[in-house]
Amino acid sequence: MNITEIQRRIQNAKDLDFGTIFNQSIELFKKVWVQGLVVLLLNMVLAIPLMMLIYIPMIFTGLFEAYTNSYAYGAYDPYYSQPEISPLTMLVLIVLYLIAMFGISVIGVGLKCAFYRICKLKDLEQMGKEDYFYFFKKPYLGKTIRLGLAYIGITLIATLLCFLPIIYAIVPLTYMFVVYAFNPDKSVSEIIKLSFDLGNKKWLLTFGLIIVSGLLAGIVGFIMCFVGVYVTASFSYLPPYLIYKEVVGFEDDDETLQIGEN
Repeated sequence: MNITEIQRRIQNAKDLDFGTIFNQSIELFKKVWVQGLVVLLLNMVLAIPLMMLIYIPMIFTGLFEAYTNSYAYGAYDPYYSQPEISPLTMLVLIVLYLIAMFGISVIGVGLKCAFYRICKLKDLEQMGKEDYFYFFKKPYLGKTIRLGLAYIGITLIATLLCFLPIIYAIVPLTYMFVVYAFNPDKSVSEIIKLSFDLGNKKWLLTFGLIIVSGLLAGIVGFIMCFVGVYVTASFSYLPPYLIYKEVVGFEDDDETLQIGEN
């Protein structure tokens, strides 16, 4: 499906019912909650080395600065003050922090997009492999990295522009995962453009569903002794998938329709 056809479907999209999408999300969650939990756990495990990239230098820097100041002034010096981090050390820590955040963003993009492909398999009862690392393979790795960079870049810019822009950007950024999941052949700029097109068209509906599903997932998770939050977290991922399915659809559905017509 080319970008022109997708844009045409977005512009001509019918009105969708909030309750219908929400109920469909509940039914789909019953099928994919295990896969959603696996994605969340993989995200946490893969992010640990990147978090260590931040914390280990901070720990050693703190110990070194404390030792240096203690040795220079004496631990019982009445004028002894808390050690200060040098500008160079601070710069290094900031760079490491940005690298870690970028890596976490890339991991999140790859795993979440793979989750949406699995959602399609379960939703349409198709046969296929539950490949959680699909978007980390050679054909897509470079694009996943660029999309991770674009995601964190847009988020930072929207955050720096104060509060309202980030609220607006939440919806198009959410669709970035869905569009990439089912259109991996498109360029990064095309994926971002389609995400904003769909986000603008269905902004209010999507934002409302994300808020309600997120709150419900959190409440149910806390009721399940807090650990349940990890089980219910993926519920808030499902409304954007279902909206994309209703508005754009999938290319293999078009092929099936054409075969039937012939």
